[in-house]
Amino acid sequence: MPVLQRPAALVTLVNGACARAAGCRVRSSSGTSLTPSQPAIAAKYPYQVDLKAGKRYAWCACGHSKKQPFCDGSHKTATPGISPLRFQLDEDKSAWLCGCKRTKTPPFCDGTHKEKFVQEAELSGQP
Repeated sequence: MPVLQRPAALVTLVNGACARAAGCRVRSSSGTSLTPSQPAIAAKYPYQVDLKAGKRYAWCACGHSKKQPFCDGSHKTATPGISPLRFQLDEDKSAWLCGCKRTKTPPFCDGTHKEKFVQEAELSGQP
C-alpha cells in the first residue's frame, strides 16, 4: 500500500489521488504553511522513473530541485511554504511523476503539462 506524506497545500489533491489508487495511505507532514507559494514549473513533461518497493521517496512539490522529480531541499529557501510529498510503494513500479507541479494527482502525472499555460511558461531556474 503506498504511503504518501503531503504538505497541507496538497491535502485535497492527494486525497483525491489516493482515493483512486488502490491501497493508498496518506499522512500529513507537520509545520507547513496553509497558504504556500505557487510552485515553479520545473519541466513541461513528466519524468519516467522506476520506483522500488519499500523505498521512501520525496517528490519535489516546489519545482526548484536540481534533482527533479525528487526533492533536494531547495524548497527551504526558494519556497518555504511548500514541502515535498513523501511516499512509499509496496511493490516495484514504473511511473510517470509530474514535472510541471500542477497535477491533480500528485506525485503522478495527470497530463496537465499539455495545457497552454504550462507549455508557454518559463521553466524554473531558466531565463
